[in-house]
Amino acid sequence: MRVDGVVVTELGTVADVRRARVEVDGRRVVPERFVYLVLNKPRSVMCTLRDPQGRPCVADYVKRVGVRVVPVGRLDFNTSGVLLLTNDGDFASMLAHPRRQVPKVYVARVKGTVDEAELGRWQESIVIDGRATQPALVRRLRSEAGRTWLEITLVEGRNRQVRRIGEHAGFAEMRLSRTSYAGITCEGLRPGCIRPLSGAELRDLKRRYGVPLKVPTAVSVPEGPSRPRRRVGPRRGTRRQ
Repeated sequence: MRVDGVVVTELGTVADVRRARVEVDGRRVVPERFVYLVLNKPRSVMCTLRDPQGRPCVADYVKRVGVRVVPVGRLDFNTSGVLLLTNDGDFASMLAHPRRQVPKVYVARVKGTVDEAELGRWQESIVIDGRATQPALVRRLRSEAGRTWLEITLVEGRNRQVRRIGEHAGFAEMRLSRTSYAGITCEGLRPGCIRPLSGAELRDLKRRYGVPLKVPTAVSVPEGPSRPRRRVGPRRGTRRQ
């Protein structure tokens, strides 16, 4: 291996292919192009790249992207909505770090009417894994037909935090969707569909959080991602030939 023309023989040497010319067996190592995506994650999908139980996972929705991307943070199996994905490690770690106070907005539909006293309990700090959470910002959107819709904003990403807040407030049953992460929404995207973040969105993220370190001049997705294909078997009443 050569780094900037110098032969490297020491094991464990680290080189940044984005800042140095790295050659292996005479061929230059070309850095992978960074990709920044938002997926409208459906319910009943694992927020992982692989599931030992064979359940659907987000990797099924990005197979045609052309590069390996990972989720920024997590969403529960039964929570839908905004999920960012990227192959930029700095971008993912910076936005997911609790110190960055990145806002995440959810809409929860709960059974029953949430009065003012109960709404106050939604905004109380709770303890998760031995540490108190920062109070959530919660507002009531509407109530009808025995159900209430709440908008909940968090600046943390604690395990099942919104659902645990609901349990604390006495509303364990809910339908939950994330509508925004760091200001990025999936408006206009059907469940299971993805799109690249726009140049304007990336510039805004860089201004507010310092990432991506370099905003790409062209924003695109290799090979055009699509929703995973369903297996289609023979129709009922027909025979295989």
